[in-house]
Amino acid sequence: MKSFPLYLSLENRPVLVIGGGPAALAKARLVLGAGADVSLVAPEIAVETRNALAGEARLIERGPVIADIEAAALVFIAEADPAEAERWAEAARIAGVLVNAVDRPELCDFTTPSIVDRGKVTVAISTDGAAPVLARRLRADIEALLPSRIGALAAFAGRYRQAVKAAFDAPARRAFWEAFFSGPIAAAVLAGDDARAHETMLEAVNRPQTDRKTGVVHIVGAGPGDPDLLTVKALRLLQSADVILHDRLVSDEILLLARRDAERFYVGKAKANHAVPQREIEARMIALAREGKTVVRLKGGDPFIFGRGGEELDALREAGIPAHVTPGVTAATGCAASAGLALTHREHSLAVTFVTGHAKGDEDPALDWAALAALQNTLVVYMGVGKAGAIAERLIAHGRDGATPAAVIENGTRADQKVVKGTLGDLGRLIDAGHVSGPAILVIGEVAALADGETLADLAQRERRVA
Repeated sequence: MKSFPLYLSLENRPVLVIGGGPAALAKARLVLGAGADVSLVAPEIAVETRNALAGEARLIERGPVIADIEAAALVFIAEADPAEAERWAEAARIAGVLVNAVDRPELCDFTTPSIVDRGKVTVAISTDGAAPVLARRLRADIEALLPSRIGALAAFAGRYRQAVKAAFDAPARRAFWEAFFSGPIAAAVLAGDDARAHETMLEAVNRPQTDRKTGVVHIVGAGPGDPDLLTVKALRLLQSADVILHDRLVSDEILLLARRDAERFYVGKAKANHAVPQREIEARMIALAREGKTVVRLKGGDPFIFGRGGEELDALREAGIPAHVTPGVTAATGCAASAGLALTHREHSLAVTFVTGHAKGDEDPALDWAALAALQNTLVVYMGVGKAGAIAERLIAHGRDGATPAAVIENGTRADQKVVKGTLGDLGRLIDAGHVSGPAILVIGEVAALADGETLADLAQRERRVA
């Protein structure tokens, strides 16, 4: 984040707009909507600008002077002449006044975002001046998502904020508002039935506070890493959580989407390196829920595909803690799609099997290698990088052809994704030659040949170029 977003009150504050054409008119209208005291200065003011701002702003038909700038809280420069724009931007900086120059990001102290205005709810979208058209497109998307009366809902809640604060302690207060915004009172406001909404709200606020209820735990799949693959429900839960317990496979980009004041605990585990033992993770979730908190247990991929989500759900149920599961895009489907290969394909494979290459401790998983080799379908191995060579040997020993295509997908769906491909017999060499060390899946079967990746020959040629 290069620029810090904030909302600045311009009510009755002096704002100077330099320019008399359409761009100046647009800036003047923008800040007039925020209640600013606008002066527009230009040697020549277009008729359209004059007519539109008559009675709304001071229109001064002359060149700007230093005194104009020194009297302003903000300056907008909508001057076509580059030299003049630079001159007045420098004057504003000397005067200590923040400046925005239209289409001149290098001269700007601030940029004006694309704005979704719903009264009390205002959404601002900025690309830091890099792509204004993209910001406008995002604005259109958000406009379509927001109910037309969302601002009225925010205003309604604001009127009762102090009453709710007086009636409920902090944990109960948060639970009250969570229920409010997803419940019948908010629905009545959005439907325009304010009378019923006020009546129901008064009943809810004046109802005696009961004992604090047990919280809830949501076991949530974060997907393979790309934040755009997070489900809508997972995003909503992240933004309502009091506490988040997350794995090492959860990307920083996804954690940035969480509620800013949520407590966060890293409980990641790697092979033979359990930062927090599983039993302790389960005990911590139970304790936090008993404090009345909304807990999100955030796990990479899907929590029920080699994610120990089932063990955690069992522990929560045994402790009597309300628990819910939100699935995520599992690594196999996400990574395969990102690498351009279909796990099933009518021409190559009519089935897919998921297995793990890692069991408890350092034990080998109890897999039926003969059955896996005989299936001749797509085989996806999770957590198999460290034993890739041994896995290939077992499959070949039990009848799978060593020439079967194979691919390794590391950090799938992320910016640093790496895909290497070859044959089952070369699987161990693919790991070494590709310098694969991060989270990865192994894909074995005819579909692996379709992956967008590097072969051993490609890797060797790249190594020669580097050398």
